[in-house]
Amino acid sequence: MPKTKHSCLLAAVLAAVAVCGGDAVARVFPFGPRRRAVNDLANQFVPFHAHLWDLLRGRADGGLLLDWGAGWGTSFLPDYGTYLSSPFAPLVALFPRGDIEYAVYGITVLKTALAAAAMTFLLRRLGPAGVWWWASVLGASYSLCGWSLAEGTYNPMWLDGLIAFPLLCLVGEWVREGRRPLLGPLVVAVCWLANFYTAYMATLGAALVLLVRLALTDSFRWRTLLRAAGTTALGIGLAAPVLVPVFLGSRHAYPGVVRDFAPAAGPDVLARLLPVTYSFATPAAFVCTAVPLLAGALLFRRDAPGRERWLWGGLCAAVALSMQWTPTHLLWHVFATPNGSPYRQTFVLSGVLVLAAWTGLAHGLPDRRSLLGGAAVVLALTAGALPSDLLTPWALLLAGAGLAAVAGALLLPRRGRYGLLAALLVTGTLLGQAAATTAYADRERLARLDDYPPWGAEHERRAAALAAADGWPAYRTDSGLPRVAGNDPLLLGGQGAAYYSSHTPKVLTETLAALGGGWTSRGRNLLSLDNPVTDALFGVGARWRDGEVVRTDAYLPLVTVRPPGPPPVYGPSPFRNQELLLGARVYEAPHAGACPVGTEVFLWSPDATGTARLGGNAPVHLLGGAPKRRAALTSLGVQRVPGLKPVLPGAGELGCLDHTRLDAAVKTLHARAATSIEVTASGVRAALPQGTTGTAVVATPHIAGWHCEGAAPVPYGGLLAVPARDGALSCAFRPPGLRAGLAAGTAALLLLGLVLLRVRSGRSPR
Repeated sequence: MPKTKHSCLLAAVLAAVAVCGGDAVARVFPFGPRRRAVNDLANQFVPFHAHLWDLLRGRADGGLLLDWGAGWGTSFLPDYGTYLSSPFAPLVALFPRGDIEYAVYGITVLKTALAAAAMTFLLRRLGPAGVWWWASVLGASYSLCGWSLAEGTYNPMWLDGLIAFPLLCLVGEWVREGRRPLLGPLVVAVCWLANFYTAYMATLGAALVLLVRLALTDSFRWRTLLRAAGTTALGIGLAAPVLVPVFLGSRHAYPGVVRDFAPAAGPDVLARLLPVTYSFATPAAFVCTAVPLLAGALLFRRDAPGRERWLWGGLCAAVALSMQWTPTHLLWHVFATPNGSPYRQTFVLSGVLVLAAWTGLAHGLPDRRSLLGGAAVVLALTAGALPSDLLTPWALLLAGAGLAAVAGALLLPRRGRYGLLAALLVTGTLLGQAAATTAYADRERLARLDDYPPWGAEHERRAAALAAADGWPAYRTDSGLPRVAGNDPLLLGGQGAAYYSSHTPKVLTETLAALGGGWTSRGRNLLSLDNPVTDALFGVGARWRDGEVVRTDAYLPLVTVRPPGPPPVYGPSPFRNQELLLGARVYEAPHAGACPVGTEVFLWSPDATGTARLGGNAPVHLLGGAPKRRAALTSLGVQRVPGLKPVLPGAGELGCLDHTRLDAAVKTLHARAATSIEVTASGVRAALPQGTTGTAVVATPHIAGWHCEGAAPVPYGGLLAVPARDGALSCAFRPPGLRAGLAAGTAALLLLGLVLLRVRSGRSPR
């Protein structure tokens, strides 16, 4: 056991040193001026962790079930289960909020190190006790695979799956041996709670490993497989209170892009086995050269049983080929080709290769014959990669040097100073290849993906200004434009329309689009809508604009009462849709392409890309183009010269906003608004004027999960509404699937209790 602890610690240190060393070489945050925050890391993961910080410190607008800050009010539990349910996520609360990016980076390195330790522990559990440092090297090689360094590092929630694979393989060993009937389901539950998406892939991989282990030990029994299935189902059941709302949250989300899987070219796939390569659409299958060398050598070892050689070799080949065949590709990805990297299961291949390499070491270090065979396998794979454009000179140099170093280490005498030299050669290969791959991936991501500045003085100033202006729930404070990231309300503060998640509700996207909102990421990344009418409708009393917070009195309370009549039915014009929701005409149509003097000119051109300008007013840049992007309804400024026509980048619709009419409409609705409003972490209560009739409307999207006392909620132009009666409104939010998830979790807990009783009575299942 002491050597196992030393092995795990060494593996964790090697992994952390390689990652930090590579980032330092690339001079990427936090070791240099280059930005680390790219794509979803900046748009989703950092802002969501900032919101978790607020929740843990009691500063958030909302709670675990409902988030009042983003998207005008959205379900939070599905986001929590997708982005924040890792047991490591709460560590952000130990950092100052302004250091949230340091916190996320630290958690990323910690997860990588723990994945190395977990795999090392599994290897020590499976294999001989005499090669403890080899377990460290192979465990660290797994956590420093190309998938981890190129993709997991900026999708830190996926790294929980990297940890889950060896843990679930360990559960498989317990099942095979009839041990740990209580701990097994708990480990499964933690893995699935941490990140269900990659845990699903890790579970499939662990199941394949278990089948091989059963076949190798002549312990294959259907009863064992049923026990494994039961352990897995019980663990998933324990996680159901979070998993079921996540699943249903995806069903209610705005549909993402649907892609057909196209297998990567063979040479490109083989090239990604080497260090210092990068591509978004190929499997990042690199793992330290020691791993494929030892795994290949296993095929030629005379001292290993033939069944062992071919089962492990076959498993490695089967997992690799399954990534290229459409039916198995869909199986790995829960039957839907992902929008983005189509090889998110690659870490399982790396894990299987490491297990095969360790299996060979169980028979001692390879002899010259098997070592020559393993080297031939590595060279053959490299030769197959030569036609690929992904191959770099550094890839060939590091792969060749690594092969020579590891092969030389394996040929050295086993004892004394030669043993130390062998360890240095192998660990040096691991650190050099992993750090170089990290640095190369850092540089390539910056060149190919969108990047965002780290938290700095300007962010601090903006967040402080928004906090000073905050008046929730009397009015909303919108984080405004230009945006910093996709979830500015979570990152900077306030309560706005901007929101980006895999669970962005369909009703929210469609309502915002009908009112003139813009988006990126095909409708799931919603932008703040800077428009006086929508600000009035959604109670925005302050917003960030032109470098400062701008306040207004022309806003409505969170709850208003609309006159009796049918709800608005939206059409193609956002100007008319806004008027329908407001209940008053506030826009004038332009005459001969020009707006009346004194009105504010708005342009609706969702598919246009370019610059629009009205006279001497500041130019406005539009970035549209369906289906990926949609330009928002945009102000071109106040019309001050009669007959002046705006210069437009393309076809569009103009609306001329009369602020006098808008003020009058707001005053009319104010007279029918709630007299008092109380917002809770999961609902809203309001007192309505006695005797009012019509429809009480809450300025929040009518997403699934709202329940109101006295009447079922109904949509009113996409907003939450109930018939106005009894002088009061009381609505609570419960994410769809929460009750079913709690029921499943309770049932799983009861079953686990029965298992505990059997264990205590001495009749634990064998």
